[in-house]
Amino acid sequence: MNTRIETASRAPAPGASRVGPKHVLGLFLVLLAAAPLVLPDFYVTLLNYIGLSALVALGLVLLTGVGGLTSFGQAAFVGLGAYTTAWLTTSQELPGWLAAIGSSPWLALIAGLVLTALVAIILGSVTLKLSGHFLPLGTMAWGISLYFLFGNMEFLGGHGGLSGIPALSLFGYELVNNGQFYYLVWCFVLAALFTTRNLLDSREGRAIRALKGGMVMAEAMGVDTSRARMVIFVIAALQACAAGWLYAHLQRFVNPTPFGLHIGIEYLFMAVVGGAGQVWGALVGAGVITVLKQWLQDILPKVFGSAGNFEVIVFGVMMVIVLQRARDGLWPLLAKIVPVREAPRVIDASAQPLDKKPQPPMGEMILEAKNVTRKFGGLVANNNMSLSVKAGEILALIGPNGAGKSTMFNQLSGVDTPTSGEVLFRGKPVAGHQSREIAGLGMSRTFQHVRLLPKMTVLENVAIGAHLRGSKGVLPAAWRLDRVEEARLMREAAIQVERVGLGEFMHSEAGSLALGQQRILEIARALCSDPCLLLLDEPAAGLRFKEKQALTELLRRLKSEGMAVLIVEHDMDFVMSLVDRVVVMEFGEKIAEGLPEEIQKDPAVLEAYLGGV
Repeated sequence: MNTRIETASRAPAPGASRVGPKHVLGLFLVLLAAAPLVLPDFYVTLLNYIGLSALVALGLVLLTGVGGLTSFGQAAFVGLGAYTTAWLTTSQELPGWLAAIGSSPWLALIAGLVLTALVAIILGSVTLKLSGHFLPLGTMAWGISLYFLFGNMEFLGGHGGLSGIPALSLFGYELVNNGQFYYLVWCFVLAALFTTRNLLDSREGRAIRALKGGMVMAEAMGVDTSRARMVIFVIAALQACAAGWLYAHLQRFVNPTPFGLHIGIEYLFMAVVGGAGQVWGALVGAGVITVLKQWLQDILPKVFGSAGNFEVIVFGVMMVIVLQRARDGLWPLLAKIVPVREAPRVIDASAQPLDKKPQPPMGEMILEAKNVTRKFGGLVANNNMSLSVKAGEILALIGPNGAGKSTMFNQLSGVDTPTSGEVLFRGKPVAGHQSREIAGLGMSRTFQHVRLLPKMTVLENVAIGAHLRGSKGVLPAAWRLDRVEEARLMREAAIQVERVGLGEFMHSEAGSLALGQQRILEIARALCSDPCLLLLDEPAAGLRFKEKQALTELLRRLKSEGMAVLIVEHDMDFVMSLVDRVVVMEFGEKIAEGLPEEIQKDPAVLEAYLGGV
């Protein structure tokens, strides 16, 4: 099987362009390197500002486009980086240790990054607890606060700012003009692009991308969503800080004006217009908006014959049109014009298999729920519910719609907390524990309403399930030091994809699959976590007859391997031919429990449910 996986992964997509990403990247780097040699100084200056803006916008692509967190306050972090280096390198009355840092702009950069990280952690610990429209409002609040802080601090020069910032020196060579500074700016931009792409193509990156699929799904797969949100918040802040440091030493002067809320909104525009979910979209958005602003400032006064802020009005109208016509940004449109062949991921069949947890012996009690009750105000969703599942057993939980089955699933998996009662997993009480903690113990689940990342491949979606089976963090991922572990994770994900019969769709986007296939995909993702208990919420819904047969065979195979399975399902033919025991619910209570043949004859069950089927 592994050989077949590796071979299939190397095959190019039918009708794919012959243009490879390396060719496009090589051409871009050549043009980038040649630009200062052939362009006038004005355009080199413009490219410098595009690079600085792209650095900030890239953080917003990660924060907003990938992580789903909207921030209007990134300009404040740019200001934090700029003012830190400006104050340290120009102040004459610093304590000894600060004076040592201020003696070198490069040390000031490190100080700025450390300070920005601390401020971002403090602000993020408060702001990221907000949700919905409160989150962007929170970022606006601290963005405005930092802006006025810069202007009101006398030692920072007030609204007049700080001047006399020293020029940067690199290897004894002073960068005093735009052409000399250009290469440093774009080295920072390229390093940020490289590390961001690497990060997203990793275990940590998949956890970050899972945030858009909803906290419930991510947590159920073992992702610490609070940590993931904080990680991208801090990364975006650090990239903005680096842009501020570069800006200060390029301008040799700073004041609060470039760090206000309106500039923060502009940075967000850049990310969205370029393509909020695309790394290269940050570069496109920064280029388009920077050039467009300059063009409007030059052209409109000539058109209207007077000075004014006409460019702001026209700019706003044009942004509305772009956002309406290209909601995914400009980068996807450019990608269609010059299609680049993205080579499918190569699965290393020789990668060392992931460690597996020992399966419990047959017949061991895996899950036990005792008198579980869940109340939502005056509504009782579950009332004194009790059930148990043993290793090597398939238990079905059935009942009419609204009986409380999915709510019960949520109590068992840690998505919700019972009002009263006890849930034991392998003898340990887990009621009230977070779902990622329970996932780490060996419980995995699917959802009634499919929760996938539609723009990610089938393989990547499944690999999210193996999150807890890896350990490499953000820095190893950013610098590609996690490749051995990544190969192991991807090999495991490929095995599970093949296991459920979706091998031919391995490199297809999950959103392109039929609903039934997406449900099977969720099972593969759950299996990738190496569980001893599998919770399946309506796995047969939307499946064709042959697919149901294949699912039945898979579940029987899992049962023979010692796995415990708990199923919520409405397809009685599927249930009764598969499971060992059945628990029937109505109005949140258990009305019957027994063997399939007993349940099919139970008068209370026939009246409540089966009789109507």
